[in-house]
Amino acid sequence: MNVQSAANRSFSRRGFLGLTAAAASVPLLAACGGGSATQGGGGGAGGTIKFWDMPWATPAYNDAAKKIAEGFSGANSKASYQIIQWNNFYQTFSSAIASKTGPAVSTGGGFQAFQFEQQGQIAYADKVIEALKKNGQFDDFLPGVVEPFKSDKGYVAVPWQLDIRPLWYRKSLFEKAGVEVPTDWSSLLEAGKKLKAAGSVGFATGSGAGNNMGNHLMIMMMLNNGGGVFSKEGELDVLNDRNVEAMEFMLELVSNGIVDPAAVSYTTDNLDAQWKDGKAAFGMYVLGVPERVGDTSGDIAVASPLAGPHGDKASLIFPNNIMMYTNTPSQEASEAFLVYYLGQLKELWRQKLMNALPVFKSITELPEFSSDPNNVKIVKEYQPIGKTFAAQGTSLNANLAALDGGQALNQFSQTILTGKTDAKSALQAFESGLKSVLKK
Repeated sequence: MNVQSAANRSFSRRGFLGLTAAAASVPLLAACGGGSATQGGGGGAGGTIKFWDMPWATPAYNDAAKKIAEGFSGANSKASYQIIQWNNFYQTFSSAIASKTGPAVSTGGGFQAFQFEQQGQIAYADKVIEALKKNGQFDDFLPGVVEPFKSDKGYVAVPWQLDIRPLWYRKSLFEKAGVEVPTDWSSLLEAGKKLKAAGSVGFATGSGAGNNMGNHLMIMMMLNNGGGVFSKEGELDVLNDRNVEAMEFMLELVSNGIVDPAAVSYTTDNLDAQWKDGKAAFGMYVLGVPERVGDTSGDIAVASPLAGPHGDKASLIFPNNIMMYTNTPSQEASEAFLVYYLGQLKELWRQKLMNALPVFKSITELPEFSSDPNNVKIVKEYQPIGKTFAAQGTSLNANLAALDGGQALNQFSQTILTGKTDAKSALQAFESGLKSVLKK
């Protein structure tokens, strides 16, 4: 598959949603109340379930997903399949839901379900979870992937794939510099100095147009030090000591030239080129970097997670999800469709159409997935320590759309990457920017 194309879309879909939330504080659906779980049709089964999906990968993915969706025939219902492009996707959903022409079930932006939940448009998935427990599929979920979607009112959505940020390294560059792959922050600093002296980039990243890797790196380093943007209770907690310490370390990497001085302007194409051309020795990136840059020789491999100075280990993870809407011809049919669709997901990985981690253990054991040792390592070492943008808390919410891809985070990342700041000043400006867009 065209991994680069798919991954670029993964950056833009969240970035756009974040900008939308930041600029408009989540558009309201005028004259469109929450309604009941069977708005637009009776309470019994029947009718056609409209399933809207996104171009998560190449067209072959959508062809396969369409075949799966249209194979549904439960609850005296059938399903239709429609592709929604990432460009302006939030407006597409918002307008359709307001006019009651939207989907009954959909994939979409990572925090989309929580935004529409605030407007009373999401049908909770508790009965789907109950059905998965009864058929044994709930026990097949990887640890911790379902819990972030549980609110005090119910499950807002159900996860179906994971977008994760592992650390990668190029073996030959470490051999050339005569250093071991780092295992903690201090060894990263020392290895980075020697890699730089050998002409390599010791910690590759980028924060240019359309590239969220710099943003994600800043959050990941906070998480890797036991910090995070929010408290365990969900309150803004940007200036905690662990975040300050993490950003002081990032500034040390920048001041030593371990981070490329031009990284602040690097697009994903620039970052890809550094990995492809043998310049990048180490860095956080997406799943499937060797395939993405066209080097499957084995020289690019996943490194084990770093330990922070206090022993913390964490990876940044985005659990993409499937959501149900209150406007449906039949809530029973929506639920039956979602249970059915989740049961068929293995086909997408069996056909090697997904550049993402599956949420089910059984799919990670498929030979089409487990034949890649990098995949196995990510599932074993990174997924169990995965934390979301909600950390230090665990529950997702609508405010996260304004954080991820929003201007406050982007400006903060660029400030750190230029090195022309101190950690507390940068974090104070970041906190101020977030306060102006987050809902109270």
